[in-house]
Amino acid sequence: MSEKFFAVDAPEQLSALFGQLDGNAERICREYGVNIVSRDGGVKIIGDEKNVEDASRAVGTLIKISGRGHALNEQTVRYVTSMVADGTEQQLDELKDDGICITASGKILRARTVGQKHYVDAIRDNTIVLGIGPAGTGKTYLAVAMAVKALREHKIRKIILTRPAVEAGEKLGFLPGDMQDKVDPYLRPLYDALFDMFGAEGFARNMERGIIEVAPLAYMRGRTLDDAFIILDEAQNTTSEQIKMFLTRLGNDSRMVITGDITQIDLPDIRRSGLVEAMKVLRGIDDIAIHKFTEKDVVRHRLVQDIIRAYEKYRNK
Repeated sequence: MSEKFFAVDAPEQLSALFGQLDGNAERICREYGVNIVSRDGGVKIIGDEKNVEDASRAVGTLIKISGRGHALNEQTVRYVTSMVADGTEQQLDELKDDGICITASGKILRARTVGQKHYVDAIRDNTIVLGIGPAGTGKTYLAVAMAVKALREHKIRKIILTRPAVEAGEKLGFLPGDMQDKVDPYLRPLYDALFDMFGAEGFARNMERGIIEVAPLAYMRGRTLDDAFIILDEAQNTTSEQIKMFLTRLGNDSRMVITGDITQIDLPDIRRSGLVEAMKVLRGIDDIAIHKFTEKDVVRHRLVQDIIRAYEKYRNK
């Protein structure tokens, strides 16, 4: 049997490490086959030497990122243990930034994975960014956060969000109401992110003033978008003509982020996805970045990662 002791600077960190009802500690114990106990203002890890060594790397990493203000939850523990398994936990030292922006509730929004950090850096350093990856990786949410940050820093004057009006495998038929009522079902995920950033009142106020514009992709044709942060969501459902039309709307002092998941194409002919083509056409152009997320970057419920892996395994057969 082997033991290792970690001193913890603050009781709050110790509480965060163990988690609600000791859930985090129990997950680490199951993952590595060790026992974790609280001792003398720190934690002691007990078990076989190799297991204790691996568990210590995970616990040390969790304590470190907790000290930087990152919440420790089930997703964080799963992510850290996967990085330890790959021997890449040192990459988590990149998660040192002070946050992207502050939400309406006062929460500091931070990149939660290395992949998210690289995505945020790409948006900061390039005029056009393509964010490609599975559901739950924060592609749209982080893009909206970066748009809000740019608006608050007076780098842009308007946020424009759009997506193609394509149903996910079912026909909604005729929808009642005016134009805005008809497109709302397609744009709801964008509204959710904006509500988090501005609050309901702030969102409504900025919509009335024209600072935030949410519209279907068809309404972009013929426009030149200056001093704007433009986000095209669900771009895997655009045609080649649509995405070319969108890209050529870019005006002076503007930025674009295009997000999509090429495994969830709802077009009748998936071979005509404009996003798939754009990834090939735009590769290597200066000031355009293509960032690819993996299932490790999923920050939703743990089952989302398992579902993505299961589908990838099935397709690979």
